[in-house]
Amino acid sequence: MSTITIDNVEYDTDNLSDQARQQLQMLQVTEQEINRLNAQLAITQTARIAYANALKVALPVSTEGLVIGS
Repeated sequence: MSTITIDNVEYDTDNLSDQARQQLQMLQVTEQEINRLNAQLAITQTARIAYANALKVALPVSTEGLVIGS
């Protein structure tokens, strides 16, 4: 016996209608997809940071703002 809680009400999944079970299954699928997309977003954000850091290293050294001599 498996249960789910929705709006503070516990439901036995064995007693759900076919339609309710289908909706529950689709909800679970969408939750998994959201988790997968969030993982992809984290990977992409990490890559963006790495590329930005690599770009900074590849740029010529700026002398702007340096005071030479006096």
